Amino acid sequence: MSRYYVNLHDNGRIDPEAVIGYDRPLRTFFLQGFIPLDSELDEPEIWLGAFLEEFPTLESLVEEARTRGFEISGLKQADMIAMLVEAGQKQEPSLGERLGWIK
Repeated sequence: MSRYYVNLHDNGRIDPEAVIGYDRPLRTFFLQGFIPLDSELDEPEIWLGAFLEEFPTLESLVEEARTRGFEISGLKQADMIAMLVEAGQKQEPSLGERLGWIK
């Protein structure tokens, strides 16, 4: 799994420690940002890509973030290429998938 820090913007707010990446076992790109400091759960305000093959392309993740009013900046070209290379590698179904626990 890869993780890269980006800036996440939303209506004048900015989260300079938002995280974007690729989760190989889930075969999805993900984005997490705006984690409340006073929350007991530390649940991010936006958490995309938590389910199997939810965002198979980086473009689909960025577009979904935009539809929710979020913009991503600060993603380095080298990091983007590394995620795309990782996403392009064949991933065998996980044990949970093979046993029918995850669909």
